[in-house]
Amino acid sequence: MVAPRADPATPSVAAGAGAPVTTVHKADAAPAVITPAAPAPVASHPAAPPSYAPPSFGARYLDNPKPAYPMLARRRGLEGTVRLEVRVSAEGIPTAVRVRESAGHEALDEAAMTAVWHWRFVPARRGSEAVEGVVVVPIRFRLGDDEAA
Repeated sequence: MVAPRADPATPSVAAGAGAPVTTVHKADAAPAVITPAAPAPVASHPAAPPSYAPPSFGARYLDNPKPAYPMLARRRGLEGTVRLEVRVSAEGIPTAVRVRESAGHEALDEAAMTAVWHWRFVPARRGSEAVEGVVVVPIRFRLGDDEAA
């Protein structure tokens, strides 16, 4: 059988709502027949991937000490919020800490990072299994507070 040549003037034709689309082009002399493609077989019970829950510092936040407000920053009246990106192991221990968004003052950023390195987290979960994950931790330094919030 000879494959038909494509004619750019011939539009594509849909075989019906929800059915796969079959494109038909004019052939030299033979009329075209539109037949919808057979749908792909569907597995009777596909295995759903286990759900993922990110790590959390909230559930155990009270167990983690607040960062100390740096004395130099306090004397200069510096305030701000640091957002740290923390990679948390399956055991809930920080394995990497980096400043995602600075408070605008290096002293505040450093104080936040130092504190978070000593924190413990609720690890991420995939189904019932603890896995490594990343969490963003905001730490606010405000002079009206005794310590960072």
